[in-house]
Amino acid sequence: MQRPALLIALAAAATGFSAPTLRPKAATPLRAINDEIIESPTFYADELCVEDDECAVPDGNQFCVAVLGDLHMDPRKMDDYVSGREHVVKILEDAQGRGVETAVVSLGDLGESKSVDPENTAELFAGTTACHELAAEFLGSFGTDYEVIGGNHDLEGIDEFATDEENLEAFCRIHGKPSAQFSRQIAEKTLLVGLGSTVFREAKYTSHEVIIDDAQIAWFENLVETHPSSEGWKIFVFTHAPPIGSGLRVLQNNHVVNGCCWLNHSGGATTRKFIELVRKHRCIKAWFSGHFHLGQDYQDSITFPSVDPSEGPYPNRGSCVFAQTAVMRGGASRDGRQQSRLIRGDEKGFEICTIDHKRGGIVRLDATISYTDENHEVGVYAHGHDEVDEMGGDFLRVYSPTEGDECFVDYDNDGYLDATESTCVDGQTIAWWKLSCGRVLGVYDGRLIEYDPSTLAPLGLVVGQDELAGRRIVVVPSGEESCQVEGADGGREVADCETEAEEQAVCLIDDATGSVTVVQPNEDGSYWRKIVRNKIVRMKEKRRVEAAARLVDEIFPAHETDQPTVFSSWGPYTQISGTASKTRVEGVTSARAPSTTKLGEVKSR
Repeated sequence: MQRPALLIALAAAATGFSAPTLRPKAATPLRAINDEIIESPTFYADELCVEDDECAVPDGNQFCVAVLGDLHMDPRKMDDYVSGREHVVKILEDAQGRGVETAVVSLGDLGESKSVDPENTAELFAGTTACHELAAEFLGSFGTDYEVIGGNHDLEGIDEFATDEENLEAFCRIHGKPSAQFSRQIAEKTLLVGLGSTVFREAKYTSHEVIIDDAQIAWFENLVETHPSSEGWKIFVFTHAPPIGSGLRVLQNNHVVNGCCWLNHSGGATTRKFIELVRKHRCIKAWFSGHFHLGQDYQDSITFPSVDPSEGPYPNRGSCVFAQTAVMRGGASRDGRQQSRLIRGDEKGFEICTIDHKRGGIVRLDATISYTDENHEVGVYAHGHDEVDEMGGDFLRVYSPTEGDECFVDYDNDGYLDATESTCVDGQTIAWWKLSCGRVLGVYDGRLIEYDPSTLAPLGLVVGQDELAGRRIVVVPSGEESCQVEGADGGREVADCETEAEEQAVCLIDDATGSVTVVQPNEDGSYWRKIVRNKIVRMKEKRRVEAAARLVDEIFPAHETDQPTVFSSWGPYTQISGTASKTRVEGVTSARAPSTTKLGEVKSR
């Protein structure tokens, strides 16, 4: 693919520049709570520093790292990349002029997941050789070393490469990486560490998941164990998606319902592995991620290791600050923000800043983090935080349960739980509860959601708005009521028996029709539905249906009555009989199913 002329312009050197920033007022006193250091709420001025102000971090063992979120580069739409690069280069050149060590880190998803030449090919651009060559040329033009890790789209060269291994080899070769992960020392006993997604074609569920393979996890675990905080090591981690337990804002309508919010989301124990390492190893000081295409103006785009217990339950995030990173190109933004991150630090701590590409590259200080000792740090927000009111109220507001909050629902003395207090679910219903098996379910935004028991982070959709609307949710015991043994007289008597957790049935009650739907768990005991399958599987299914549609055109060229319909036999499988007697799904693949589908169209389910 021919390189666009705009990309050539990226090689032009930028002039020297001192990035303006917000400067905090004096902080309120520190105090110790539960053996951790907590910072009291602090208010900051919104005025920009002027040229003679001392805005930079103190001299010393300094570093300055630009963090770029999901690029999703499209060679037809390079304007935002050209201007965004200029903003970043000015900041890096200013730091280099003061002897500060610099680097650029890209969080992956480098190319658009669509054809960028639709008139000539349907090939997706993401993950192809052309995509990675374009991204490597761009990332290599910032005047400093760059590191990159793979996102969920970076091995999507499905028409060019037969396997994930071949695609990954090309990714690493083009970007000059020896492996999917990286470790770079940026300052004295300070490491930049990245973990990349390595699975796309072989993803068990949705191809939007970000999967860190077992070899990388073992490598990372060894790295944090051999670089302990007791020896002064500080590690900044970079992944495409955040780990579960980070507390960062997620999108209810996209990532939550599809089960792709967190690293290794469908991986069971490996999903929680990352937050467990954060809790154990205090050398992990910060963790940067992208994936959500959300801006950096919300308070939960940065989460601190601890909060004042008066403000809520104590979160166990070790000594780590988590930071969401937005996008550079306007076409990839979900909330209109176009922003990148900037990390400026030394041996005393670090600052997390926003580079605002819509405001000419202005730098805003978002948080200051100070090391109080080798195992603790104090975080202070530098300003108030926005919501996206112009996009419709609760568009980005996602409720997350917290232990002891007012939305928790408990069981009555008979073991019954009325989750919605005898009212029907609507968009305002918020409730959560624990099942006897340890799983956690909740209602939010008209949906039934499963939450992780350890972190109470959302896992995925159980029942959608379409099925839950107008129904009540009741949880009832469904196992044996008692344990009985044979008595001396041959009768049965109740005995105290040690049994597993009581079985339960989660029921959706429709008072209008007098019907009850039982929500059955998955085979592994979880409840959230892995609805969106691997993109390769869906692509092949679509091709088969398209082939059938072409067959319809041949054998029914002029059908005189109803238009013939193409059905796909993939699930849902609803029968509970132990014998396979039929594969038809009434109303979906039934021969008598009403048809409103036009010729060659797929029946939606």
